[in-house]
Amino acid sequence: MTDGGIGVSVEADARPERVFAVLTDWPRHREWMVLTRARVTGGDGRSAGSRLAAFTGIGRLGFLDTMEITEWDPPRTVAVRHTGGLVRGTGVFRVLPRDGGGSTIVWEERLDLPLGAAGRLGWALLRPLNAALFRLSLRRLAALSRR
Repeated sequence: MTDGGIGVSVEADARPERVFAVLTDWPRHREWMVLTRARVTGGDGRSAGSRLAAFTGIGRLGFLDTMEITEWDPPRTVAVRHTGGLVRGTGVFRVLPRDGGGSTIVWEERLDLPLGAAGRLGWALLRPLNAALFRLSLRRLAALSRR
């Protein structure tokens, strides 16, 4: 991974089709992604070229992450290009079938870090916290998909 890279995975007791359906129901992100709500801002939200906006924060304190879907391969992969002023780079969710049933959900981000050396140092300090929050989000997605 690059300096701005992070990747986590969790196991889910739900079929890939179910996990992918919940994962890509953008308004439902608030139910599983920590402190984040998302919406479709262009296209149908179910194809490459569609645009999304996700706000992460509490109340008005936070940041807006704008994205364009670059890959749409249900029920396996959805990838985005982050296009905002603060968050830039790429992200991908993969939903892999497990032998014997269930899924493995993988979330990877490769971010272009701002502020040069200071940005790289900040990311190094925050990466463990981000990984924990990503993992928590994926565990919540797995639980929601089981219902």
